[in-house]
Amino acid sequence: MKIDLHVHSKYSTRPSQWVLQKLGCHECYTEPQQLYRIAKQRGMDWITITDHNNINGCLEIAHLPDTFISEEVTSYFPEDGCKIHVLVYDIDQSRHGEIQKLRENVSSLVAYLQQEKIAHSLAHPLWSVNGRLSLDHFEKLLLLFKTFEINGSRDEQLNLTLRRILSHLTPKCYEQLIDKHGIIPGFSEPWRKNFTGGSDDHSSLTICRIHTEVPHAANLKDFFTGLQNRQARIIGRASSPQTLAHNIYSIAYQFYAHKLGLHDHSRYDTFIGFLDKALRNAAAPKRSRFNLFSLSFFLKKGANGNGKHPSFSFLELVKDEIQKFIQNEPVLKKIFRQIQSAAHSDEKQWFAFVKELSDKILIKFNQRLDEGVRGAHFIDLFQSLTVIGIIYLLLLPYVAAFNSFAQDRHLSEEILARFMDMRISGKDQPQTKIAHFSDTYYEINGVALTLQKQANEAQLSHKPYTVITCDVTGHENSRCVQNFTPLAVWDLPEYQEQKLFHPPLLEILNYCYDQKFTRVLAATPGPMGLAALLIARILDLPIDGTYHTSLPQYAHYLTEDSSVEDLMWRYILWFYNQMQNIYSPSVSTAAELAERGISAEKICTFPRGVDLQRFHPRKRDGLLETRYHLQKGLKLLYVGRISKEKNLQVLVRAFKRVIQVRPEVHLIVVGDGPYFEEMQLSLSGTPCLFTGYLDGEELASVYASCDLFLFPSTTDTFGNVVLEAQASGLPVIVTDAGGPQENIVPGKTGLVVRGDDEAAFAEAILRLIADPKKMQRMGKEARVYIENRSFKHAFNATWQLYREEAERLCA
Repeated sequence: MKIDLHVHSKYSTRPSQWVLQKLGCHECYTEPQQLYRIAKQRGMDWITITDHNNINGCLEIAHLPDTFISEEVTSYFPEDGCKIHVLVYDIDQSRHGEIQKLRENVSSLVAYLQQEKIAHSLAHPLWSVNGRLSLDHFEKLLLLFKTFEINGSRDEQLNLTLRRILSHLTPKCYEQLIDKHGIIPGFSEPWRKNFTGGSDDHSSLTICRIHTEVPHAANLKDFFTGLQNRQARIIGRASSPQTLAHNIYSIAYQFYAHKLGLHDHSRYDTFIGFLDKALRNAAAPKRSRFNLFSLSFFLKKGANGNGKHPSFSFLELVKDEIQKFIQNEPVLKKIFRQIQSAAHSDEKQWFAFVKELSDKILIKFNQRLDEGVRGAHFIDLFQSLTVIGIIYLLLLPYVAAFNSFAQDRHLSEEILARFMDMRISGKDQPQTKIAHFSDTYYEINGVALTLQKQANEAQLSHKPYTVITCDVTGHENSRCVQNFTPLAVWDLPEYQEQKLFHPPLLEILNYCYDQKFTRVLAATPGPMGLAALLIARILDLPIDGTYHTSLPQYAHYLTEDSSVEDLMWRYILWFYNQMQNIYSPSVSTAAELAERGISAEKICTFPRGVDLQRFHPRKRDGLLETRYHLQKGLKLLYVGRISKEKNLQVLVRAFKRVIQVRPEVHLIVVGDGPYFEEMQLSLSGTPCLFTGYLDGEELASVYASCDLFLFPSTTDTFGNVVLEAQASGLPVIVTDAGGPQENIVPGKTGLVVRGDDEAAFAEAILRLIADPKKMQRMGKEARVYIENRSFKHAFNATWQLYREEAERLCA
């Protein structure tokens, strides 16, 4: 005999009620007779409805064969108001009345059910209904209840955790629980638990997704006897956030369809018929033409029914866009037809439909947004921003669903760890799994190169670390890199090498949930950084930030506008103040952040390293003489972005001073950027070589083939190139501003000079090149110093920081 022991009708409350209220819904319209028909179609032998604290749905179908009365009772621990749900089966109206009188106290309720020998089960035992469920509550529930539900509307992890805990119960465990809580179980062998299975359906979409089967039960009495004798089998599969969101959309649609009479049009309106099939399990429409009369009527009438809707033009536009997209987009058209032809709707198909439709609309309006910005069409600009905002508002069911399921996961993991005494040290600690969000990965800059090295090192050392980025190019994903195709691309006029991307939030959210990350890192404060912040909030994950780039200073250099710098600082402070920890690449950068207003307790420095095999003095092979035909002699080197924020104007003026004294000295400039042509023009007629961008072995060879490295930047937070130069056996000259000065040993591996002072810079260069032996000695010291700063060592040390923080949170 098969029965779905947990299903709701229109008389019940709804999942994620706050979202439904945002959508204007106040009732659910799943009729009891409809539930009866669907359950019978899906092979159930007996039918019951478990509405919250009422039996009206059961009474509506009581005249039909193979039905019995049940309900889901909301009860409480009176000492603190922790809410739980109890499924009560095969009762009558009189017992329903008594149950309602006793339900304010779970102990009184359970005592009554046991006294009257009423079959009952604890619904979704690891779901905290009102956010108050704790380990102590769960221990008390183990003493109060014999039967626990495997729930069809929650995460499979909750069901697996519940089975694992209950399978490890022992008589000794119960002795300890009885001593602790003073509750005497009202049944024998309390460590042997029974299970029921129910779909916990609120929308008619997932009826019988999980159900209970008692083999060879000839009648209802045999069924419940078998249940008590542990003969029941739980059949089916649990849900996902996509399932819950699908249900929320369904309830919202059913509410409005009932209110506006849309179901009457489903037979001749293909789109309404499609919605009925996808969100109500209704029969497929008889006609296949597109006629959006009903949808148009609905949109014009509006949620308040008075025809005065503040977003009328938007809704009309959405109606037109939906029609165009479904007709013209192959993916949407395919999903549309799959749902139409399916036996019943599927949450994965609906997720694909919503994602594809919202993405297409967002892409369309991002294009209009870009056109509005470029053409200064402020009305179009405002309308596009409004549409984009409303599209994200309409995705709220998925936000609520993922948030709810994430909280379930965290609670179940906490209960499992504490109840099973699994919190032990060493290798058995819970695994740290990092999602590192970045707006840059495939570009040429220090942040991207650092992340590439980290991903490579994580791959080699099998660490659970993934860089999540967004880029239009067709890069292949790997175990440690996940690239998402953006919905839009925005150019930065002042920084052409870097673009900003509009990430597909719903797709990334679903990916992060599936991957079960335990911690989020934001490498950059752009759109991907904001996505990291939002996803961490939705999935209830801790989030840290890494501060790589002095964006406010860059903004001032590039725009020469102090108000832009101030605005950027305001944003930076807001963004990083959302983080639990901020990892700074240097002490000076950490001090600057603290001075600007970020709590010093949040900030810590993290180690950085260099590839000691790639950058090595043995790479000195005469490349500059053979390829670029330079004469032998002293060679000064700069490597990096050729842009004003690198303070290259100082380098230009300092080099001109140097060659007035030492005209044979060459300057090698490696890199590219917006200042390239201007710098090249400023140094025309001087012994200066511009190689353009180099990488790999060519770059390593150029490093090793030079004699002195120059880095005039005052805005860099770290300066990877300073490490690369020292690894190549070069002494370095840096300024006293920013992080690079912390990466040398002054007087031994290089010199520190005043920033923005070309005279001091030139004097330091002349002083070193005047003493070749000292310069060679400093180069050797540089290599010795840097050998303790391998990238592998730095990455492992950084990973240990992440682990220690995770352990601190678990303590």
